[in-house]
Amino acid sequence: MEEEADNEELFEVQEILVDPKQSPVRIDKFVTDKLPRVSRNRVQNGIRSGSILVDGQQVKPNHKLSPGERITVIIPRHADRPEGLIPEAIPLDIRYEDDALMIVHKPPGMVVHPGVGNPSGTLVNALAHYLRHEDDIPVLPGNDDDRVGLVHRIDKDTSGLLVIAKTDEAMSHLARQFFDHSIDRTYQAIVWGSPDPADGTIDRNIGRHPRVRQNYTVFDEEEEGKKAITHYRTLEDLYYVSLCELKLETGRTHQIRVHMKSIGNPVFMDEKYGGDRIIKGTVYSKYKSFVERCMEMCPRQALHAKSIGFIHPTTREYVHFDSELPQDMHDCLERWRTYVGHRRHNNLLES
Repeated sequence: MEEEADNEELFEVQEILVDPKQSPVRIDKFVTDKLPRVSRNRVQNGIRSGSILVDGQQVKPNHKLSPGERITVIIPRHADRPEGLIPEAIPLDIRYEDDALMIVHKPPGMVVHPGVGNPSGTLVNALAHYLRHEDDIPVLPGNDDDRVGLVHRIDKDTSGLLVIAKTDEAMSHLARQFFDHSIDRTYQAIVWGSPDPADGTIDRNIGRHPRVRQNYTVFDEEEEGKKAITHYRTLEDLYYVSLCELKLETGRTHQIRVHMKSIGNPVFMDEKYGGDRIIKGTVYSKYKSFVERCMEMCPRQALHAKSIGFIHPTTREYVHFDSELPQDMHDCLERWRTYVGHRRHNNLLES
């Protein structure tokens, strides 16, 4: 996924090597015995969805294990959070819902997951209330019930679409797609300046900043950080800022924000990565006042998770969901368009 969240950090891979003296046993029973907190039904769903593999291959729950086989289990990491999830009647912007999943539009400013300092008022608190009549809130194998259908997340100040699993089967199936990077996710961002080239790919490792540990940075050495690839396309060049479409090939924490900063085009109003100051344009009083008004209009990183596409866990058909830019980003763009149009009309744009 926080943020365009390093989804790979939400999961870990656990491998179990079948003992050379192991007598034939069904994989669902074997894994259930190895993961005592997980029900056999959830293990079976994990096997059917491909989040539990044998020698890298998908098998059936009744597969008889042989000595030396290697079982791979994709399980979520536990998030540090206060004990006891509080269901809260917080309105949800649900864009789609069926028996297997929901597509929810998260507004900017809403925290996804409870944590220190945010025990309530989060999307998860809202989901716990909304799904309170469900027989069993879906979780991934090995997890407690504090994720409430979440297989990915976005940062508090990023708006956009999230997919929520409503069944164990859907949870396992979607988790596998996120882990395999087969989910199609498109973001839109207002960034400073004009990316050069206008369309391109950023392939630079990302890891924690060596001095500012709460931030991330790019690394030129391959052995440092984790592989990170972002594809970007300039949709609208307004000289001072641009509207860009971004697609993630990997899902590192703060990936879009770090990568766009690395090419000199930080996300507008991204306080953590330098987008909250004037990057493009001469700083004179009238222009400075205009930019400050834009910043007041969109007082958060101008990043939006616009669309998401994946294989539906029940129908096995590809589905795609899209969303409009939130009002704050839309209004900010309109103000920039008007400003740039006026300056072009008067031939005042800097060369």
